[in-house]
Amino acid sequence: MVIDLPPVLDSYFRAASADDIGGIVAHFAPTARVRDEGEWLEGPEQIERWARDTRARYRFTATPLSAQPDGGAWIVTARVEGTFPGSPIELRYRFELDERLITRLEIA
Repeated sequence: MVIDLPPVLDSYFRAASADDIGGIVAHFAPTARVRDEGEWLEGPEQIERWARDTRARYRFTATPLSAQPDGGAWIVTARVEGTFPGSPIELRYRFELDERLITRLEIA
């Protein structure tokens, strides 16, 4: 099944699947914020550390299952498989975008 994602999100998930940390970080605006595991991270350095640490800790892949616009945001449900208890699970990614970059991401 093909999921119709905005280009920046399609590219983000491709970089994530390739474990391309630089590629992941390049999809975020300089002032972007990420909330994951109850913690807020802000800016390129913290987002890079988050991307590197979570990938090293959980060795996961995230495959989009559905995507829908929600006001000024996109909600993506992804199947996440990795080295964590309960794998695989479905997680909800809420992305806010500007023209071409992610400005905010919340993962629940």
